[in-house]
Amino acid sequence: MTANFTDWDVDLPNNPEEDYQAFIRGLRRREGFGLFFVECSPAEGERLIQKVKKDLPQKTIEVSRLTEPTDNLYTIVTDLPNRDNINILFISGLEHSLYDYELRKIKQGWSSREKYTYSWKGVPPILSHLNQQRERFRDDFNICFVFLVPKFILNYFIHRAPDFFDWRSGFFNLPTDPEFANQKSTQLIEEGDFEKYKNLTPDEQREKFLEIQGLLAEEHLLPDEQAKLYRELGRLLTATQKYKEAVASYDKAIEIKPNLASSWNNRGNLLRNLGRDQEAIESFDKAIEIQPDYADAWYNRGNALAKLRRYQEAIESFDKVIEIQPDAHYAWYLRGYPLRNLGRDQKAIESFDKAIEIQPDYHYAWNFRGVALNKLRRYQEAIESFDKVIEIQPDAHYAWYLRGYPLRNLGRDQKAIESFDKAIEIQPDYHQAWYNRGITLGKLGRHQEAIESYDKTIEIQPDYHQAWFNRGVALNKLGHDQEAIESYDKAIEIQPDAHYAWINRGVALGKLGRYEEAVASFDQAIKIKPDDDAAWYSRGNALDDLGRYEEAVASFDQAIKFKPDYASAWYFRGNALDDLGRYEEAVASFDQAIKIKPDKDAAWYNRGNALANLERYEEAVESFDQAIKFKPDYAYAWNNRGLELVNLGRYEEAVSSYDQAIKFKPDHAYAWYNKACCYGLQGNVELAVKDLQKAIQLDSECIEMAKTDSDFDNIRSDERFIALIQQSSDQESGC
Repeated sequence: MTANFTDWDVDLPNNPEEDYQAFIRGLRRREGFGLFFVECSPAEGERLIQKVKKDLPQKTIEVSRLTEPTDNLYTIVTDLPNRDNINILFISGLEHSLYDYELRKIKQGWSSREKYTYSWKGVPPILSHLNQQRERFRDDFNICFVFLVPKFILNYFIHRAPDFFDWRSGFFNLPTDPEFANQKSTQLIEEGDFEKYKNLTPDEQREKFLEIQGLLAEEHLLPDEQAKLYRELGRLLTATQKYKEAVASYDKAIEIKPNLASSWNNRGNLLRNLGRDQEAIESFDKAIEIQPDYADAWYNRGNALAKLRRYQEAIESFDKVIEIQPDAHYAWYLRGYPLRNLGRDQKAIESFDKAIEIQPDYHYAWNFRGVALNKLRRYQEAIESFDKVIEIQPDAHYAWYLRGYPLRNLGRDQKAIESFDKAIEIQPDYHQAWYNRGITLGKLGRHQEAIESYDKTIEIQPDYHQAWFNRGVALNKLGHDQEAIESYDKAIEIQPDAHYAWINRGVALGKLGRYEEAVASFDQAIKIKPDDDAAWYSRGNALDDLGRYEEAVASFDQAIKFKPDYASAWYFRGNALDDLGRYEEAVASFDQAIKIKPDKDAAWYNRGNALANLERYEEAVESFDQAIKFKPDYAYAWNNRGLELVNLGRYEEAVSSYDQAIKFKPDHAYAWYNKACCYGLQGNVELAVKDLQKAIQLDSECIEMAKTDSDFDNIRSDERFIALIQQSSDQESGC
């Protein structure tokens, strides 16, 4: 449905005074319900009300000034205290109820036809209400309504509330003087201030928005003023964080006046806020094309390029700012960012230094100077830089936090914890500080406190998978393996591709003897990161524990493939080969482990065992000697050395070796037993029986071993040996 103007509307004379007199006659003659519409600015509307009151003293005239959005005018009129006595009711401020709708049409870039066409774009609630309630207005209110509306609101009535508008008794246009409109526009722009806009209340922001919209609807506004108003509207919308609407407003400003560099620059900043950095760069480029020495545009362009990781271009953009404004400390500072990201930390420090030279109290530059110094391992200088930040801004929680890193790197862990504590004191929900506090406590072996710190991290940031992971590590250290697994499970739930969590989970399962599950966990880690040597290594150990030695060897081979100098993998590969009876290969594997880590006593020890299995006794003794060299109290190495000395017939040396084993491990039953065997071979009954008795006291299995051991054949018929065996057997059987 479209609105049809009456002859009265069309035939109104052009003279403003004659227009007004016609309007007054209409009001004077109207008795009861009526609808008049006056197109005017808010200021003109107020003047009109006063004039009508003066010219129609016989009428009871009231004003309903709407200062808040409403979708029910009927209720407002119903609730008026003297409603039945009112002859004329002026209604102003209806534009507040169309504020959200105006924002929507700006954001979506509707054309003029789409804004007002009564079709598919929906009807604002207040207009729908007036359309639907017009009969109730007529039947229930004996009042002549005069709607004072700016032009853009009148268009809504014409096109979006035609049922209501068709019942009008008259339409009156109170034109704004063109010169006044342009002056008002200039005044608004001159008084406009972004910071002031930010500090306005929501109601004040709405008032300002509607004021600008009203001016934009003026027909005689100069194009320059119109462009500036759209730009001002963009600034207002930016201050209220309505970025999409603000972009649309700048687009209108640019459409009217394409060569206004500031509009392109501000549009670029808005696009950056919306995450549309490439479009933002294009907008900054346009501003620079119009005004090549526009430092702000070069600066903003540099920021957008840095966000897109186009670091070299960002540096060049900041260099341009510095060329235009050599003392632009903020440009020197931000130039340091891309330099750091390119790994050019020394150059970044020089850039931060320049910013500090220009503005010595620029704590942000001091802060990131410290970060760069820490990366270069110049830890003491980094601490001094963070101290400078704290001197300038004592409550800079981030500086206290970052200061903890170089302190920890210098081994000053307690001081690092104190620095993290200070960051937390200033900002209690600083989850990174809680997390790094936990890491440092763990480094000091204070695992329970570390867990409490990780718990606090998780309380603040429940999806921080690193905290769940390191919490699991701390629980492992305390032997709480099941709880550790649950913590790793949580880390994996949050970050399924955290291969390191799968590895640690597998290790914890292995410690609980759940080897099959451990292998499955390592398999997941390998699926995520096929070249993870630690996963292959740990998988090999779990397979070895399952007795699947061939698979274990294959797994260790993969670990070595990705880390050829992995001494532990070579070592455990040797153990698996030994279990398979492939002694030559085992020796070769132990040799590789020793080549990488010559002081690996366990590798020397197991190499000796493999050589013994190959009956290369002399070499075995030499290998045990090396194990003992690196671990003098290695009781098992002393014991097995004794065995091979016996095989070489060097009994006295063997006895000395067993004595060393017993010295370091007095409860080593087999060292006592082997020593007894050595004496038995020599026919020394007294010492053989004495040492065998000690062995039996430590381990009753030695009785059965002695009954058939050929080493005791020389003394088996001796009554002392017979008595010991008989007595020990009786005690074992409980006789």
